[in-house]
Amino acid sequence: MASSNHLPGTTVPPFMIFIGYDPREDAAYNVCRHSLLKHSSIPLHISPIKQSDLRSSNLYSRDRDTTESTEFSFTRFLTPYLAGFQDGPCLSTAISYTPPMWPISSVSSTIASPSCVYTMKTTKMDGAVQTVYPRKNWSSMVLYNCGHPKNRILTPELVSSETGAFLHRFRWLDDEEIGSVPFVWNFLVGHNRVVENDPTTFPQAIHYTLGGPWFERYKDCEFADLWLKELEECEKEKKGDN
Repeated sequence: MASSNHLPGTTVPPFMIFIGYDPREDAAYNVCRHSLLKHSSIPLHISPIKQSDLRSSNLYSRDRDTTESTEFSFTRFLTPYLAGFQDGPCLSTAISYTPPMWPISSVSSTIASPSCVYTMKTTKMDGAVQTVYPRKNWSSMVLYNCGHPKNRILTPELVSSETGAFLHRFRWLDDEEIGSVPFVWNFLVGHNRVVENDPTTFPQAIHYTLGGPWFERYKDCEFADLWLKELEECEKEKKGDN
């Protein structure tokens, strides 16, 4: 279900955010949604990318591959389609916690993604196989220019049939069409590091790529306290709505 916040007196169209959803990580989605709505200074329209919904709507027919660690490994590339290929930016993310909101502005490049990260551990999440490939983790947070003609190639038919290499390495684009986002906006816990006395390295959006505090084995990982605090707020808010 999509959710949004509406700021009084504003006429700005909500900024669309699509969050990868996996039933095993329902808490991760809810905390991400909660933190986005809590910290945003602009109207948002947030939608989970649920594979079951896409399949029932005949928008996704890909067979599950052994290399897919989550249900949104490939469905995330439907973001421009789900946004209606509208002109302007929208965000596709697997980020788990966002302290402040992104400083969103117009997107001149076709897409903008974080710097390339290679992750060398063999497992992630709850024991899922970790696959290493060029441009690893670029697709975990993408700011799309949804109306760009080249992104119109990302139809349900293509996303259901193209190779993982084609999609995760953004092979439908030329290199110069891919912009960059500072790593702090997709801070990979366990890989990126905060440099002492350098505030520019402190995470602005946290991505527990190997596994987050919602898994028992990662409950004491770096920045777990921030996520658990947000979870507590999220659960209190949910009880208050009932």
